[in-house]
Amino acid sequence: MLAMNSVVLIAHNLRSTHNVGSLLRTAEGLGVNKTYLTGYTPYPSTDTDTRLPHIARKLDKQISKTALGAENMLDWDHSVDLPALINELKLQGFTVVGLEQTPDSKQLPSYKPADKLALIVGREAEGIEPEILALCDETVEIPMRGSKESFNVVQAAAMALYQITLRR
Repeated sequence: MLAMNSVVLIAHNLRSTHNVGSLLRTAEGLGVNKTYLTGYTPYPSTDTDTRLPHIARKLDKQISKTALGAENMLDWDHSVDLPALINELKLQGFTVVGLEQTPDSKQLPSYKPADKLALIVGREAEGIEPEILALCDETVEIPMRGSKESFNVVQAAAMALYQITLRR
């Protein structure tokens, strides 16, 4: 069970091992209490890894290229079942927040984070699936000033986590 003023990051259905490594490094640097790698998101090797050894080693090597050791310093876990994880976090008192552009999203600069917050980031190109967004308590978005519609998942997570941890 995580303490009050806890921030957890959930990276759901990411494909890029480099994004995963960079997210782990970012989360560690910003003091995130725990990171969950969910769905088909690749994850570092573990002692109880059930993947084929050569696949686990390959993914581990790719993740560590950008994580630079953060994968060994940060509390992280892998879970295939995100809805069950969301329910578990809500039972622990977490507010579950999707980082996504929706009609109801709150603008990140003015967002007031809860004491216990779980931030979900989703797929690199498509974002968080609608069925996962439906399980979130709220959504936040980063205002876009240029002509692009979104940021890379790691840059978006870094901006959001910085704003959230800054206000704690």
